Amino acid sequence: MTARSKNTETMQQDRSRVIVRTGIIGIIANIILVAFKAFVGIAANSSAVISDAANNLSDALSSLITIIGTKLAGKAPNKKHPMGYGRIEYMSAFIVSAVVLYAGVTAFIDSVKKIITPGEVDYSIVSLIIIGGAVVVKIALGIYTKSKGKAVNSGSLIASGEDALSDAILSASVLVAAVIYLLFKFNIEAWVGAVIALFIIKSGIEMISDAVNEILGTRADDDLARGIKATILNIPGVHGAYDLFITNYGPDNNVASVHIEVEDTLNASEIDAISRQISAAVYAEHAVIISAVGIYSINTTNDEAALMRENIRKRVMSREGVLQFHGFYADTDAKMATFDIILDFSVDRNKLYEEITSEITAQYPDWSIHITLDTDLSE
Repeated sequence: MTARSKNTETMQQDRSRVIVRTGIIGIIANIILVAFKAFVGIAANSSAVISDAANNLSDALSSLITIIGTKLAGKAPNKKHPMGYGRIEYMSAFIVSAVVLYAGVTAFIDSVKKIITPGEVDYSIVSLIIIGGAVVVKIALGIYTKSKGKAVNSGSLIASGEDALSDAILSASVLVAAVIYLLFKFNIEAWVGAVIALFIIKSGIEMISDAVNEILGTRADDDLARGIKATILNIPGVHGAYDLFITNYGPDNNVASVHIEVEDTLNASEIDAISRQISAAVYAEHAVIISAVGIYSINTTNDEAALMRENIRKRVMSREGVLQFHGFYADTDAKMATFDIILDFSVDRNKLYEEITSEITAQYPDWSIHITLDTDLSE
């Protein structure tokens, strides 16, 4: 095992321990809150408190699923899954989201029934103290969980922390409804329960959307992409970094490929040395594995090729929807030129590509022009 592999394994183990420990704390805290709130809700005949208890129960179940998902995601790579099982975390996040959504829907249905057929509620001072204590616990749990999530780059923990802080606000609204009832005998707790349920439903839908996006695959983080390209451009001999493609195999498990521009006078050993420097530097600074480095050769001794490049670059970049022009190389003896373009997703990319191809080939009728249409993968 290489030093890099050992370092990665150690970081993943530390990360897993933090997530599991934080999840266990969340489960214990939420189970205690469920017990107290269920007691208060049943004793006071309050659908709002019962809805709040159901929300805490779903939070506890979510924490349990997160722990299980983290454990499964930490399984060692094998022949069938050479990049490991990290993406299981995204699947577990989807299950958690479904649980939250289900809890919200059932709580909403119960609250609507109470609105249609209202019952008498009976809050006590003890009930208010318990609900008030729950607000404090949820605030503390939210801050703790969110901070741990940011520390280990765990989307599940960050979402759980934000959810706990939102729960604190919802629990506070239940407390306000109880106080209003005690002071004015005006019962709004069923309506408060319905509002809480709607917030839970909204949270569940947003969480499902985030989980689905992760499973489908999303554009690389802009800051990460810019940072990697900046690191590559600091390597002597590199004149450009393009087509950065980052594949995510779970949190903090990224593999990437990139094209670089180098002078056409370099030999294979010099290019190999640059590629190895890039791999080492990117992993050291960003913990991203560079699996492949493609090469674009720059004309450095041919004035005709340089003039041609500048002329074509101006023509291509003058068109709306063109994001990038790179990788140009011209063989003036064979009259063959190649370059890549990146087009915005907001335009008809195929149509614009055909228009650019027609314009450039018409400008250079004696040349063989090869244009590659790249995808806008990262910044």
